Amino acid sequence: MNFCSQCGSPVTSRIPPGDDRVRHVCDSCGTIFYSNPKIVAGCIPQWDEQLLLCRRAIEPRSGLWTLPAGFMENGESTDQAAARETLEEANARVEMGKLFAYLNIPALNQVYVIFLARLLDLEFSAGAESLEVRLFHEHEIPWEEIAFPSIERALRLYYQDRRGDGFGVHMADIERRSR
Repeated sequence: MNFCSQCGSPVTSRIPPGDDRVRHVCDSCGTIFYSNPKIVAGCIPQWDEQLLLCRRAIEPRSGLWTLPAGFMENGESTDQAAARETLEEANARVEMGKLFAYLNIPALNQVYVIFLARLLDLEFSAGAESLEVRLFHEHEIPWEEIAFPSIERALRLYYQDRRGDGFGVHMADIERRSR
């Protein structure tokens, strides 16, 4: 950031009085600009014993598989964002279930909020950000082609809970991996 969006004057990076982090601060009008983590909302769409995954048509990680998820928009709740992303990426309608995973990715300044969801019907198809979408049984999941560590963690937790005593709410920090 070079210029203030309030008055157009140059900004500098410094720790404002009473703060403990470096921020962009306008030297003319005193506006402080905060940079906060982005929330990614998504769901695990279920149909009987199968889960719906999307093959990404966009970067990052184009061509790899993911759950329907994306950045939350202003004016919507996390479950509304997850349902919207599922409709956009997979043209799929879901009934949102309970919160399943809260995954922090500090290196990317992102927080993933993943819900359980039930597909309302089998009317789904690739949206603009997907090459294809399809249902997978557990043994069919393309583990080596999962786009993001957060999605892989959510899927593994899902199958662990399904084999266990039911679905809990999981919280974890995800280290960024490189491929």
